[in-house]
Order: sequence, then structure tokens, then C-alpha cells
Amino acid sequence: MASGFQRAKVRAMFEAFDADGNGLLEEADFAALVERWRRLPRVAAGPELTERVRGVLMGWWHHLSALAAEEGEGAGRVDMDVLMAMVDRLPSMPEAVTATADTIFDAVDENGDGRISRAEHQRLIDTWHGRDTATADVFDRLDQDGDGYLGRPEFATLWLQFWISDDPAEPGNVMCGPASCRRHCTSTPRRRRSTGPRGEWSC
Repeated sequence: MASGFQRAKVRAMFEAFDADGNGLLEEADFAALVERWRRLPRVAAGPELTERVRGVLMGWWHHLSALAAEEGEGAGRVDMDVLMAMVDRLPSMPEAVTATADTIFDAVDENGDGRISRAEHQRLIDTWHGRDTATADVFDRLDQDGDGYLGRPEFATLWLQFWISDDPAEPGNVMCGPASCRRHCTSTPRRRRSTGPRGEWSC
């Protein structure tokens, strides 16, 4: 079972994906996410990359929707607990996670030089969150070799850590932006509520 630390980390992504703010992830939210990614210059200029991005993001929606139905929530309505149930499954499907990382890498590698700069990583975070996001020293924490860039294998490792790691010391935990939790939440998660996941953790 995913820990409170993982839940606090992933919750920020849930809220970023929840475009209409209704406390549930629905197909329209993922369609809006696709539109955000389509505005990136390299994606906008490449129909093949556009289709890859759409396929990856909507593919995860279909995984989540199927899991919601399996969990008894009803297909098409994904709450925070369903997302965390998917996180529980990710260690058994690392290839799918790293394949997603590969597509995201190509989408944000604006100049196609095979590495992600600080500015390109900032655009990744802003695109995920749908707004400008202050990142402080996040990139310096990710750039473990200090060369000023994230290579493709480095990027994939960090991406995997973000979605799977339960170790607060691993740099990938800030891959999608600064950790917003002010403490490591370790309490047992509350059960589902009709009002959604907001406010479940004091972070």
C-alpha cells in the first residue's frame, strides 16, 4: 500500500490533472491535459509526437477508468484513492512508466538535442500544473552530475522515482515540482468522500 509520503507527493498531480476542480478525474480532464501538452512547440510542430503524447496520456486515463470500475467507483470517475491504487501497481509495470517518460522527454526537448535543460524542465512542470510554477532549486537536485542537463536515461530514472519511490531522499520526488507537503504524512488515509480528496492531509 502506498505510504502517506507518496500520497502527499501524488496529490499535487491529482489536483493539477483535475481541470474543473470537482475532486474527480474524468476523461475531459485528461483531454484538457492533452491540449496543454499539444501547445509545447515541438509537440505542436510534429503530428507523430502529438499522437504519441495523446496516446500516452489517454492510455493512462483508460487504465485509471478501468481500475475505478474494478474498485467499485464506476468507470469514468477516478478519485484520489483510485489514483493511489494505480500507484500501488506501478512497481510491477516499470516499462509502462519509463515509456511515458520517453514520450514526455521528447515533448519537452524543444531543440531536439537529446537532453533536458533547466528551462525545458521548467516548461515540463508548468505544463503539468497548467500554470507558472516556482521551482526554487528543484533542477539542481535533479541534476545529480551537475552538467546542467538531464539526459534520457537520467530523466527516465527520475520519472520512475517520482511515481514509485517511497524514499524522501531520492531526487526524483521533485521531478514534477517542489514537494508541497510540509511534513511527511504517515497517517492512515481517510476513506473516500463525495467531496473528493482535497483537505485530506494537512500539507
